[in-house]
Amino acid sequence: MERCVSFHRFVVWLCLGVCLSAGVCESVCAAAFVRAQPPYAQSLASPAVPSATQSAPSEASPSTKGGEYTLTHERYEKAVTYSRASYTMYFVSVGLNVLALVVFLRLGIAARFRDWAESVSDKRWAQALIFVPLLVLTVDAVALPLRVYGHVLSLRYEMSVQGWGSWILDWCKEQVLMAGFALIFALILSALMPRSPRRWWLYLWFAALPVVIIIIFVSPWFIDPLFNKFEPLQATNPDLVAAIENLTRHAGVPIPADRMFLMRASEKTNEVDAYVTGLGASKRVVIWDTTIQKATPNETLFIVGHELGHYVLGHIWKGFLFAAALLLIGFYVLFRALHWALGRWGGEWRVYGPEDWAAFAVLLLLVEIGMFLVAPVANGFSRMQEHAADVYGLEVTHGIIPDSSEVAAQSFQVLGEVDLADPNPSEFITFWLYSHPPLADRLIFAHSYDPWSKNESPKYVK
Repeated sequence: MERCVSFHRFVVWLCLGVCLSAGVCESVCAAAFVRAQPPYAQSLASPAVPSATQSAPSEASPSTKGGEYTLTHERYEKAVTYSRASYTMYFVSVGLNVLALVVFLRLGIAARFRDWAESVSDKRWAQALIFVPLLVLTVDAVALPLRVYGHVLSLRYEMSVQGWGSWILDWCKEQVLMAGFALIFALILSALMPRSPRRWWLYLWFAALPVVIIIIFVSPWFIDPLFNKFEPLQATNPDLVAAIENLTRHAGVPIPADRMFLMRASEKTNEVDAYVTGLGASKRVVIWDTTIQKATPNETLFIVGHELGHYVLGHIWKGFLFAAALLLIGFYVLFRALHWALGRWGGEWRVYGPEDWAAFAVLLLLVEIGMFLVAPVANGFSRMQEHAADVYGLEVTHGIIPDSSEVAAQSFQVLGEVDLADPNPSEFITFWLYSHPPLADRLIFAHSYDPWSKNESPKYVK
């Protein structure tokens, strides 16, 4: 049951996660069920499972003809139980990470790590090589039992088919990457703070942006393949590529076939999805093989149309710019909060100033809290982008797929059935955790959106 609420797939979470809190962010996302796709990708499926508004349905075969998302009774009960567990584990994981960092500081564990690093070398870069990975990996080790339990649930509810050996290997890869990201930014911080004690937060922002851009750019080539297998879609599904090219010609925004990829998701999961990721030369549309297996060709084509919307509407760049604005505000708040926390508890924690390596643990604590509080803002922005991609998908498939509105609605139905979408999430859960509009709303919108019969102009595909 590995679904990232922030996740982990949205640019702001990558930025916030990489910048100063890589290890802790990974723990949070993992405990909230990280999926097998990049955290800064734009996806069709909701990281926190989608929703519906009706009561428990009967055993009749699910259909969208009534305009609602429906599940069989057995599937309904599983979706409710599975989703409630995921919500609970997300909030528990945040609390656990905050508690772990507070305990590390109060017991002087962070200070002991610093003392050990300083006893090994008097060079700052060498101290960072010891202190930062040690702190990050220790915090992640505290969260590991919860992650293990999350994978147990994903296997029990048949969302995951990943064996434990593969799962442990992926976890180890994540730790190496997150520790590396944290180390990079710790070294940047250690260079900036002595030179500009009052403006380091601004210079850190300037330094963080190009690093994050580079990570997003290279990830489809170097990071994503560490966790999943990719191959050109043309080699495995040439008919689908031809259909996609027909869509893009209809939209007037052709996407080369070499930008379309198949991900072998079935080796690790039963869930269905697709996403767009990368920047510039690395930008691409990725379709999970489970989606092709479990959806009809026309349903798959609508899903691709949704992803083309992210591609054509520039959602990766827009998301990055939104995240950059949040980061600028967040780094300033972090600067003020760090000085306040050290002024109040620094002596008790044996942290002697912002440049003290042990202060990095305080930064992780503050960013952990900040990421939790900013989640509704980030997810609200994401829901806007996802709705726009739904509109684009409906428009680009109109006239290409027979009864395209019903096909789009049925694709949401399939997504909900396969991924155990929550039938009745609360408004609070939707507001705080959902990066996509509730599934029932998307399904109803698919049925109702029809500017052509009203002599209105489509929004995106004229």
